[in-house]
Amino acid sequence: MQTASDLPHVLIIGCGFGGLEAARSLARAPVRITLIDRSNHHLFQPLLYQVATAGLSAPSIAAPIRHMLRKQRNVTVLMAEVERIDKAARCVRLADGQALHYDQLIVATGATHSYFGREDWAEHAPGLKTLADAFKLRAKVLLAFEQAELLQREEERRPWLNFVVIGAGPTGVEMAGTLAEIARHTLKNEFRRIDPSRAQVLLLEGSARVLQAFKPELSARAQAQLEGLGVQVRCEARVVAIDAEGVELENTDGRRERIAARTVVWAAGVAASPLGRTLEVPLDRAGRVIVDGRLNVPGHAEIFVVGDLAAAQSLEPDGSSRPVPGVSPGAKQMGRHAARTLVARLAGRPEPAPFRYIDYGALATIGRKAAVADVGRLRFSGYFAWLFWLFVHIYFLIGFRNRLVVLMDWAWAYWSFQRYARVVSEPAPQIAASVQPSAAKSAARSEASPAQ
Repeated sequence: MQTASDLPHVLIIGCGFGGLEAARSLARAPVRITLIDRSNHHLFQPLLYQVATAGLSAPSIAAPIRHMLRKQRNVTVLMAEVERIDKAARCVRLADGQALHYDQLIVATGATHSYFGREDWAEHAPGLKTLADAFKLRAKVLLAFEQAELLQREEERRPWLNFVVIGAGPTGVEMAGTLAEIARHTLKNEFRRIDPSRAQVLLLEGSARVLQAFKPELSARAQAQLEGLGVQVRCEARVVAIDAEGVELENTDGRRERIAARTVVWAAGVAASPLGRTLEVPLDRAGRVIVDGRLNVPGHAEIFVVGDLAAAQSLEPDGSSRPVPGVSPGAKQMGRHAARTLVARLAGRPEPAPFRYIDYGALATIGRKAAVADVGRLRFSGYFAWLFWLFVHIYFLIGFRNRLVVLMDWAWAYWSFQRYARVVSEPAPQIAASVQPSAAKSAARSEASPAQ
């Protein structure tokens, strides 16, 4: 009689969209699965910016991995950091020194921020990939208004009320639009020394238009909606320097311009997980692993790479191929395809056809009642695109409770403009300590201030 230890061991690294879908697709397969992730939760990344901007709380977009897979008896979940993959020994090395051997490996560790060789910018322009990133960014945004309230002079307040978002892809557009709504609606009448609506939100894009992946007419509509919310959009503006006090731009005519801003958000680029380099196989320019039509590392049929870490091609019906975009539907489809291929091989059955990505369209929200949608032959924007975006994202959230909570939160925010997840853990003395010395002294001298 075959015991669990006799079954083929499938090791899955990463519980993002691709890794989770692969694990679920193997629920009835005669294999034993070990799923490794460095966090204890699966994260719905498309709504991460909502946590960063206090629109949703963390449990609304994240769920414990163990709870999600509790009924799948062939899965063991480990919370650990994988340092490298040893192809020759067919094992992975963990940060604590352990080695885990595998018969089949699925690598789904996703992507991280890319600062195009300027890693020193990360300290001053945080990106958004994890819950920890969202918490830090939320504190940074909310404390900027608190800092401005502490200061006496307008010239001292201005940099704290300037918000710069670098990169006008979906994340950058969504972040900029939400920041404008927070300043103009959410914080209305909550401060005495400052007027939050006077905050300036600047969206910078190095290319010729926002939402480069969308059709030009939708990009134009998105920019118009952003500007209607009060966002200043600057295209063909290349960032050449970022520090604690602002950013420096180079315009198309070569002129350089300095923008004073204490809050800078990075949404300009991503790079593949560094774990891909430990495979010691060919990578593309973004550091992604080049895989074949079966999503295997060439020469290693036992190793699958899915999601943002994979430089995969979709085989089209006419025989042509096109790159698979780094979006959640692509990761899910790759996870399912890898699982089906793996099961077919173990059973000695014919393998599925090479991977083909099914494109369901693209969506981006800009703000309340503002969005753009490109779905098949339909392209629309505005209120109905926003409603469509809302229900699509609620549908794909994991767990009924999450869907219900998000729907209630968004319904309340729609009618009230309020965001009640506006809690930060920074104590008041720490806030004051970060104000420039001269400003702190001037704030201390103002004994008659309404804030004291």
